[in-house]
Amino acid sequence: MTEREGVIQFDLRYRAGPPPPEESVAVLDGWRGVLHRLQLIGRDPARYGGLGFGNVSHRMDEGFIISGTQTGDREALGVDGYCRVTACDPTANRVDAIGPVRPSSEALTHGAVYRARPQVDCVLHGHSAEIWQRAASLGLAATDPQVTYGTPAMAAEVARLLDVVGMAEAGVFAMGGHEDGIIAFGPDEDTAGGLLVATLARALADALLRNPQPSVQEK
Repeated sequence: MTEREGVIQFDLRYRAGPPPPEESVAVLDGWRGVLHRLQLIGRDPARYGGLGFGNVSHRMDEGFIISGTQTGDREALGVDGYCRVTACDPTANRVDAIGPVRPSSEALTHGAVYRARPQVDCVLHGHSAEIWQRAASLGLAATDPQVTYGTPAMAAEVARLLDVVGMAEAGVFAMGGHEDGIIAFGPDEDTAGGLLVATLARALADALLRNPQPSVQEK
């Protein structure tokens, strides 16, 4: 299996099918647009081998809706940019999905959060060097740096981390072995998105305090 950023590493059982209902996607895609504008989701030729990064999901029935793999370059996806994960078994490294696109390479990680926290209905995965590099000073928990993304090991590490740090309904943590990777989760999109944006603001404030910029008079 490859460990390149954005490449599906699990056993995917995918069927082409209709997109999720518009009402189940609208708020999620709105928050995805916010994260895209903040460059927490996107595609940059100079980063991660030019592959897309970041993904979002929302619990639905017995599974969850998730953005498609390699869609980071698009500011808005609409329903055709999402699929439904109908089964997710991290221990068997298997994901079943149906929709117009294949699921994100981080689907196992999203599934692990939903399995560990039944009260969580939204998971957001963004990339931020500012947050990731300052995780310790911001007081963020982090997964084991030896564990790579999109694997059963990462799913197990996420479940372990959530139990150890005691995050219940909402929180933010860093993915230690996934460069710049940050996960935010909560009972809805507004909670998870608000936490992620607030954490970015804290990281930028921390950077300023540690590396103060010269005043206009000093320049």
